[in-house]
Amino acid sequence: MKKIKVIIIDDEKNSIEALHYELEEFKDEVIIIDECLSGNEGLASINKNNPDLIFLDIEMPGMNGFEMLEKLGKVDFDVVFTTAYDQFAIKAFKISAMDYLLKPVNHSDLKKVIDKEKKRLSEPVIQKQLEMLFEVMKDKNPDFPIIALPTMETLEFVEIQNILNCVSDSNYTYIYTVDGDRFYVSKTLKEIEEMLKGHNFVRVHHSHIVNILHVKRYIKGRGGELVLKNGEVIPVSRNKKEDLMKLF
Repeated sequence: MKKIKVIIIDDEKNSIEALHYELEEFKDEVIIIDECLSGNEGLASINKNNPDLIFLDIEMPGMNGFEMLEKLGKVDFDVVFTTAYDQFAIKAFKISAMDYLLKPVNHSDLKKVIDKEKKRLSEPVIQKQLEMLFEVMKDKNPDFPIIALPTMETLEFVEIQNILNCVSDSNYTYIYTVDGDRFYVSKTLKEIEEMLKGHNFVRVHHSHIVNILHVKRYIKGRGGELVLKNGEVIPVSRNKKEDLMKLF
């Protein structure tokens, strides 16, 4: 099996050593080809070593992680951002479907990253994800109007306001739009709910999220039902009814 070629870029040597230690458990799957203490060192190493994956610190003096990636232009490797505290950045990553790790790195979170990287090693580059993330970070606007939806074969970029509803399918989610599109997304409904937070979406059932801007009527009952503008009928669970009524 081909090993994942990794570069760690962080201005704090202790952070590099800690991540290196955690990655040792994955030595049969991962090879650390370089460790860099600045964005400039990272640029040189990436151009020289052609990594599959980089772990990139956000806050670095002189050139932060985002600035370093912008200088690269085309990005033909995967990126996992590392951050100690930036809650805004975390929300931006969720919106753009990017990976991130909180410092100190949790072993189980790191394992998820490595497992995910093994699966997507042969998939297309994440350039559009990065472009979206740059826009979010530059504008300092957590209410970015586009969401990145990872399907089995593609990464779909959808206007959030055009999403009608989301339906759980175990560890996957069906997402329906006003244009009649249906996307089978490799995220749980709970993860989708987090990504859509603050955008007029409400969980009305353990299996359903709806965009309240596209609700046409509410049919009364023990829990009741919502009728969307496209005619779709969505059940409302009894324990979600009260929260739903507060929105109208």
